[in-house]
Amino acid sequence: MASSSGTSSGSSTMVTNSGSDEDLQALMNERKRKRMISNRESARRSRMRKQKHLDDLMAQISQLQNENHQILTTVSITTQRYLNVEAENSVLRAQANELSHRLQSLNDIIDSLNGCNNNIGGADGGGDCGGFNVATIGFNEMVDHSFINPFNLAYLNQPIMASADNNMFQY
Repeated sequence: MASSSGTSSGSSTMVTNSGSDEDLQALMNERKRKRMISNRESARRSRMRKQKHLDDLMAQISQLQNENHQILTTVSITTQRYLNVEAENSVLRAQANELSHRLQSLNDIIDSLNGCNNNIGGADGGGDCGGFNVATIGFNEMVDHSFINPFNLAYLNQPIMASADNNMFQY
């Protein structure tokens, strides 16, 4: 009988072992399933992070493009203003040069007239000033008063030729 009881107990151990193997397999399958679910969830979170990062980068691109456009507009306006000021400065330099020449001419005329006045009272009683014999005509006849009168200097009142664009100060 011992042998039969050993056989029967051996077969029950095998049944227990195969039940244990099935439980172990089920446990492994459960762990595998949980790992798959966890991996899927992790992959989903990773995709969401990636998408958020991509959306953030796209927003940053848009913002930087707007800033770049504003900077380019500002540079363009500033360049145009600079060119306008440079043109105005050029005109003002030309006008200053022209006025300087006019002033020099007026000073030369005054010096010339002052030289004629000094020659009138010379030792010989007469002098030659600009082709006029001062001894034969008076100073008033020699000098045209409209020429000396500062309010009658119409020949010196000619327009300055340098000019700027009419739209110089419109931005």
